[in-house]
Amino acid sequence: MTPPAESAPTTPALGQTPFVPRAGVAPSSLRRRRSRSHELLVWWREIDRVLLFLVLTLMAIGAAAVAASSPASARRLHVDDLHFFALHLRWQFVGLAAMFAASTLPKEAARRAGIVLGFAMIVGLVLVPLIGTNVNGARRWLNLGVSLQPSEFLKPAYAITMAWILAWRLRDPQLPVIWITGAIMAVVAGLLMLQPDFGSAVLFVGVWFVLVLLSGLPVKHISIVGAGGVGAVVATYFLYDNARHRIDAFLGGGTAYDQVDLAARTLSGGGWGGTGLWLGTRKLALPEAHTDYIFSVIGEEFGLWVCAVIVVLYLALVTRVLLRLTEEEDLFTLLAATGLTAQLGGQAFINILVNLRLFPSKGMTLPLISYGGSSTVALCLGVGFLLAITRRNPFLKRDRFSLRSAGAGK
Repeated sequence: MTPPAESAPTTPALGQTPFVPRAGVAPSSLRRRRSRSHELLVWWREIDRVLLFLVLTLMAIGAAAVAASSPASARRLHVDDLHFFALHLRWQFVGLAAMFAASTLPKEAARRAGIVLGFAMIVGLVLVPLIGTNVNGARRWLNLGVSLQPSEFLKPAYAITMAWILAWRLRDPQLPVIWITGAIMAVVAGLLMLQPDFGSAVLFVGVWFVLVLLSGLPVKHISIVGAGGVGAVVATYFLYDNARHRIDAFLGGGTAYDQVDLAARTLSGGGWGGTGLWLGTRKLALPEAHTDYIFSVIGEEFGLWVCAVIVVLYLALVTRVLLRLTEEEDLFTLLAATGLTAQLGGQAFINILVNLRLFPSKGMTLPLISYGGSSTVALCLGVGFLLAITRRNPFLKRDRFSLRSAGAGK
């Protein structure tokens, strides 16, 4: 009997390197590790690194600003001066983890996550008047072991959900997507005003209006929507006590106006150079110095030039996203990214105007800078969704946007 022939040793082809597993590491484990490293490399190449840098810069400024403002709020509660600063660093860590996790999602997965989160937070808004926790005269939080503010987590999900519905027009132009999104917006605004949270309601309505305009609202309908908005504001003034008191206080003086006036005087108290860290005194009289009026604390202790830098950073963030979208061809991506940016930029715009005594007090934080649990994590999650939605293959060439071609298409 002829013995079986021994198998010839496999010789790697020319130019190939034979795979030699490392000692103690299974080949499958090594492949998974290499695959994960490859995915991270692709993620780093595709995300908008300039946008990420702007966001991280604002968060770094926020950490320093909360450290400066923490004593003003902590002493009222008889806790350590850096109590809120320590908590803020923890929430920033959680927020960064949420941002990173969301930014690694494919666009379709980010869209689905935003839609599910949106409907879940609407259910949360329904539950707030029933079982919510009352803090400082407002019922906005759900105590689920951890205090959760549904309106904050609804903000990024809201923009994605509205963009998803408005993008249905590409499949069927006859679908009443504007009426559908308008109904959702009205429900959300009504639930927010029950808390009461008139400032957030205004922000949600503004984001909806921006998305509707961008999605192709006929010009003849813009005046109708505008007139309806004016009518809603007038009706709100006469029927909604919270809004009427804030507007009257801003125009004629009162408690809320005194707070805004104090914030404006604190903002300019340090001049252009500022008093220096922990050397400000006006901030000690500010209510909510670490949240609503943190911009004024920055002005007093770090100077007006730092306030100007912050404004420039917000403008750069908005401009960066809009310029990146000029080359975008997908309607959902265009609408969702614009909505997320409008929400973040609009909130910053309102907060800064309040601190400058140019807008009634709204109880709205300065995004990515103010102290907050739900707000910090939710804003970072929104940035993560924005990074995921605007991910782009750097080697894929696109037709560039031009005003001439845009004008020719009208």
